[in-house]
Amino acid sequence: MKLTKLLASAALAVGLATTAFADGHEKTKVGFVYVGPIGDGGWTYQHDQGRLAVEAEFGDAVETVFQESVPEGPDAERVMTQMALSGADIIFTTSFGYMDATNNVAAKFPDIKFEHATGYKRLHDNVSTYDARFYEGRAVLGHIAGNMTETNKIGYIASFPIPEVIQGINSAYLHASKVNPDVEMVVIWAYTWFDPAKEADAAKAMIEQGVDVILQHTDSTAPQAAAQEANANGGRVFTFGQASDMAAFGPKPRIASIIDDWSPYYIKRVGQLMDGTYEQTASWGGMPEGEVVIGEITDEVPASVKAEALAMVEAISNGTYHPFTGPITKQDGTPFLAEGEVATDVQLVTMDFYVEGITGDIPN
Repeated sequence: MKLTKLLASAALAVGLATTAFADGHEKTKVGFVYVGPIGDGGWTYQHDQGRLAVEAEFGDAVETVFQESVPEGPDAERVMTQMALSGADIIFTTSFGYMDATNNVAAKFPDIKFEHATGYKRLHDNVSTYDARFYEGRAVLGHIAGNMTETNKIGYIASFPIPEVIQGINSAYLHASKVNPDVEMVVIWAYTWFDPAKEADAAKAMIEQGVDVILQHTDSTAPQAAAQEANANGGRVFTFGQASDMAAFGPKPRIASIIDDWSPYYIKRVGQLMDGTYEQTASWGGMPEGEVVIGEITDEVPASVKAEALAMVEAISNGTYHPFTGPITKQDGTPFLAEGEVATDVQLVTMDFYVEGITGDIPN
C-alpha cells in the first residue's frame, strides 16, 4: 500500500498518471522538464511545441507529461525522480543546468531513458545528450545586424558564460564585423535564462549606450518590448527573436529570428524507443537537420541584405560554409584558426574566449 500511495502521489506531482490501451498495453510515457514557463515565448515554448509534435505524430500510442519553471538545482532532481516514479519511459531535461541532476537520477532508474539538452555528461548508459548548432543561426543574424546598425553598436544579452553562449556571441560578432569593420559589440551578462525584468534592464542599458541592434540568448520577449518602447519614443532599435519567432514584435523591432525546432529530434528519439532501435547518442544538429531555423526576415531589412542572409542559410544547410572558418584570431591576439581552417566540434564545445575585436572579459 505504501508503494502504491508513493507512486500515485508522484504521478500527481507531474500532472498525469500512466494510462493504458484497452488491451492493457501501456502507452509510451514521455516526460519533459522545463526551466521556464511554457508561455515564455522563447526557449521553453519551443521545447513544448516539440512535445506537442510528439503527440501529433504518435497519437494514442504516447502520453506526454511536463513540469515547467523547474529551477536548476535540487528541485530539478526531485522533479525528475517524481516523473520517473510516475512511469515515464523517457525523460527530456531541457536546460544546461540540469546536467548533474539528470545523471544522478538516471543512476537510480537504469531502465528509464534520460535525454539532457545542451549538456555533455553521459555518465550512464541510459543518458544521452542533444544540442543544436545555434551558432549557425547567430552567424546569419550577425550578418543582418552588421548591415542594419547606424551607430555601429550592436548588443548581445547573454545568459551564462558557457561554450554554447560564447559560440553565439563570437559567431554574431564575426559576421557583423565582416560586413561592417567598424562595428562594436556590447555584451551584458544577465546570469539567467528567463527573467523579463533583468532582460528588459539589459536592453534599456544597451539602448542608453547607443546600441541600435540587439541580439539575445535569454528566453523572454522583454528585450523586444524594451526596443518597441524606445522606438515609440522616436528611437531606431532592431531586435531578433530568440528560440521562437516572436513575430508579434514584427515587422519592427523584431526583423528576423533564430528558431529552435526540436520537433524532428523528439519525434525521432521517441520513435526509436517505441520501435526498439533506440541507442545512447550525443546529438548536435543544426540547419541541415532542420533544428536551427531563421524566421521571417521582415521588409525593414533591405532586399539585398535579406538575399545575402538567405544565401548564407543555404550554404550552411548544404555544408559549403561553416561559420567558424579561418582566419580567426582570439581576443588576446593568439591564432585560433588559420586561413581556410574550420573549427572542430571539440574546439567549439570547449570555447571559452572572445574573438579579436570584442572588448571586455568573459566572467568566471
